[in-house]
Amino acid sequence: MKIAKDTVVSLNYELHDANGMLLEQTDAPVSYLHGGYDGIFPAVEEALHGKEAGATFSVTMSPDDAFGEYDHDLVHVEPRGLFPENVQIGMQFEGGAEDADDEDYMLYTVVDVNDKEVTVDGNHPLAGKTLTFAGSIAGVRAATAEELAHGHVHGEGGHHH
Repeated sequence: MKIAKDTVVSLNYELHDANGMLLEQTDAPVSYLHGGYDGIFPAVEEALHGKEAGATFSVTMSPDDAFGEYDHDLVHVEPRGLFPENVQIGMQFEGGAEDADDEDYMLYTVVDVNDKEVTVDGNHPLAGKTLTFAGSIAGVRAATAEELAHGHVHGEGGHHH
């Protein structure tokens, strides 16, 4: 079966930065619903369209095709008192403007802590980076009606969120 809209694609992949450093890899195939359901990078989905199980792929993505450009406006220095006493670099917190809706909240990572201030960064850790997404297609199948209705793949045994 060829990869087309409304198919479930299972793949093994590696993600490398522009210097070839391995950033992430699968231990077992991961699956996504193909056809514009936001389950994978659009550039990767486009490259996989029409391929079959067993095919290999490699897609190099600019920051705009991956996690976006690095936005310095998403780095904020906040008073230390706004955070728990045990705050450490690497911790993550949800935050947003005081009048923000739940949808406008984003995830911030603590990047610096001192006695008076905490610096948080709302950028994805891979923002601003060129990435290569490469691997092999492990399987392709038709999506179920339930998967299509929900817009995502369901695991073995049915619906799991």
